[in-house]
Amino acid sequence: MHDPLPSDTRTDDLGEPKLTALGGPQVLFAMAAEAEYGPHLKQRFTPTMTGVGPVEAAVELTAALAALAQQGRLPELVVSLGSAGSRSLEQTEIYQATSVAYRDMDASPLGFEKGITPFLDLPAIVPLPLRIPGIREATLSTGANIVSGEAYAAIAAEMVDMESYACLRACTRFDVPLVVLRGISDGKAELHHVDDWTEYLHVIDEKLAAAVDRLGEALAEGLLDR
Repeated sequence: MHDPLPSDTRTDDLGEPKLTALGGPQVLFAMAAEAEYGPHLKQRFTPTMTGVGPVEAAVELTAALAALAQQGRLPELVVSLGSAGSRSLEQTEIYQATSVAYRDMDASPLGFEKGITPFLDLPAIVPLPLRIPGIREATLSTGANIVSGEAYAAIAAEMVDMESYACLRACTRFDVPLVVLRGISDGKAELHHVDDWTEYLHVIDEKLAAAVDRLGEALAEGLLDR
């Protein structure tokens, strides 16, 4: 069993963001929901909980990074992790995002390409350059909607979530690199109830914990490729 983190890496009673020393660098972990934060991950870090969706993720992660910046303690890396949906990827397996798109943004009536935020110097699909050796890779789309069934046909990315693009924008604001790890919780069948999402989160928790361990090894060995 992985040893619990020392007390100085835990969140205090005020809920201030805490950093985790992982393979040397100081890392801030961000997650959306308590349901995704199972016993295996709890042995490894205490995350900043952002809440669900791009607005909540942007607000909470920006606030956490701003607080750390004010203290002169910005992390060397932010890791956004949790569940994702996919119709094509293997269910319950872990993937690192190689790129992220914002599927809600559509200013095409004004002549902008769908997915591009007007007057923001970013492409519709933003690459995530860091790579953890030995972890599968996939493209990611972020939006405020739960994707289910035939709705996947309108999305080019291999997996979908509701927070990662917002996390990327917060990290960009503070010039902190981002790694996104997602376990595929659903997508093969239509979603009808919250239980359809939570059914395999215990499996994903264990596998995400192993991915975090691999990330720590890669950081310690200087193998996190750009």
